[in-house]
Amino acid sequence: MLAIDGRIYECRARGIFRKDGDKPLVGDVVGISVIDDAASIGSVECISERKNRLIRPEAANVDQVLLVFAFDKPKPNPVLLDRFLISLRQNGVPCVLLFNKRDLTDEQEARFLMESYRYAVSDVRAVCALEDDFKDTLKEILCGRISLLAGPSGVGKSTILNALCPGASAQTGEISRKLKRGKHTTRHSELFAIEGGGYLMDTPGFTALELYDIEAEDVRHEYPEFEAYTPKCRFADCMHIKEPDCEVRRAASEDIIPRLRYENYCAIYAEQKEKKRY
Repeated sequence: MLAIDGRIYECRARGIFRKDGDKPLVGDVVGISVIDDAASIGSVECISERKNRLIRPEAANVDQVLLVFAFDKPKPNPVLLDRFLISLRQNGVPCVLLFNKRDLTDEQEARFLMESYRYAVSDVRAVCALEDDFKDTLKEILCGRISLLAGPSGVGKSTILNALCPGASAQTGEISRKLKRGKHTTRHSELFAIEGGGYLMDTPGFTALELYDIEAEDVRHEYPEFEAYTPKCRFADCMHIKEPDCEVRRAASEDIIPRLRYENYCAIYAEQKEKKRY
């Protein structure tokens, strides 16, 4: 589906894209030719140069990612969260982290997670998508931007989408009927206009995310909290795992660097090290 001056055209990509190993992505700026104007049917002829491209979920030209995890039901998986943040940093895409279902946690737990990630992302917030003022709390960070909504299954992304884009339910329902599906479940990325300006991409939920394009030795560079302490380590190539006189480990032991983030780093370092063996 492609919007031109408020009108929606259903377009197919020309076969040349498959031949070249490329395809249009949600968020692409494209040129089309109209095949049937009355039926609003067209063909994608070209794709403009992208400013960025995400592989999981697949999308292009994103200004920021609205990454959603829940305080509870389901409990957050910190290692999965850190894998996603590493992937975004590799692509140079800013991230706003939302911990949803604030009503299901206490103040201490909320503060712990917020403090753990305040240096890792451009913004972190505790929210409840069911509250009346939810939309107003995000207005300034969404206005005029293309934001990608992502996160594990069950964290409330559909509730957030419907709160920010009231017309989304009708549109997704129409797509479900057209594809002869029952209740709408996001299986592909879709783009919705936000009231007041901007766009929100809805993407499928995930339960796992693997990092394939990063060596274990490079994972440390994706933790901005380490940067101030790394130069003070005894060894220039310190991995911050078991080396003596490691300032990163010292700072983490004193919770100057959030201990949760350091523990996640150790887990991901070990995962990537194990992959290298095979």
